[in-house]
Amino acid sequence: MKYTITALPGDGIGPEIMDAGLSALKEIEKQFGHDFQITTCAFGGAAIDLTGQPLPEETLISCQKSDAILLAAIGGPKWDDAKIRPEQGLLALRKSLGLFANIRPVQVPESISHLSPLKQEIVSGSDFVIVRELTGGLYFGEPKHFDDSGAVDTLVYSAEEIRRIIVQAFEIAEKRRKRVTSVDKANVLASSKLWRQIANDVAKEYPDVTLNHQYVDACAMHLIQNPTQFDVLVTENMFGDILSDEASVLSGSLGMLPSASFAKDGPSLYEPIHGSAPDIAGENVANPISMILSVVMMLRESFHLEAEARALETAVSETLSAGFFTKDLKGQATTTDFTKEVQKRIKGGVTNG
Repeated sequence: MKYTITALPGDGIGPEIMDAGLSALKEIEKQFGHDFQITTCAFGGAAIDLTGQPLPEETLISCQKSDAILLAAIGGPKWDDAKIRPEQGLLALRKSLGLFANIRPVQVPESISHLSPLKQEIVSGSDFVIVRELTGGLYFGEPKHFDDSGAVDTLVYSAEEIRRIIVQAFEIAEKRRKRVTSVDKANVLASSKLWRQIANDVAKEYPDVTLNHQYVDACAMHLIQNPTQFDVLVTENMFGDILSDEASVLSGSLGMLPSASFAKDGPSLYEPIHGSAPDIAGENVANPISMILSVVMMLRESFHLEAEARALETAVSETLSAGFFTKDLKGQATTTDFTKEVQKRIKGGVTNG
């Protein structure tokens, strides 16, 4: 089968981990007889340096025409004080493609639970998904205002925006352990009162799924105290941004976790949850797992290639079990070492299977 993919390497360690992800994808292509056509485009800080804009028109057009999009990482101190920042390109891309749902799976299998900064018995077996609304809330609300005398941000959600993300969470839960935790601040915020009301209404359409509510501050505490209680969490943009970053430490490294952003129609975007880590860029020590697992999500969700996704997922798991750990996991494997081992195990798994 033929699939078109736009690759956005971005900044910092982005190009290195993108190479890793595409190398793994190339091995899947070879072993399963697919045709993955990759178009690489400038995005983020690299695009600002090249064109003056973080999201050049040709990059957006390529994304719109693709079956899926892979993004590595953007940003860095080089652009911290710039008039236009790399992150503006990401917000614009999400808005242009209608990427309203961010899906972040968090898993801590027993084989890596000792790497967590939390007690092994607390995190081992954690397996949940954070569903974050991505195109509304404080990040996009108008009016916005800032000067030396004051600042204004506006938190706005329509009922339809809330409903579609809640539905997304229930659809995911139906295929998992059938539990949804809706996270809000309904004791303070009007938008959260509406959020909770709609969550209760949607729950009536999914009688086999159990819904419970948590305030965001309580949820932040429970994520650390008892993460195995969760199945699917759903929340608004800013709360989801914070909670998903908090949850990322459970596995021991930001470099372990992938994510996907879905639209109602059109291509989805797949990316690691971490930043560009400019302090280690070019050193061949970055953990490529989150990028490779983002490729797994793309194979599974956009292309419906379950056998291929499972082969790549298994290769990553076996590489970890064999003791290949990158620097962030207190190991010695380079980015290249880990990637080559994954490629070898894809080939061996398919040949032996």
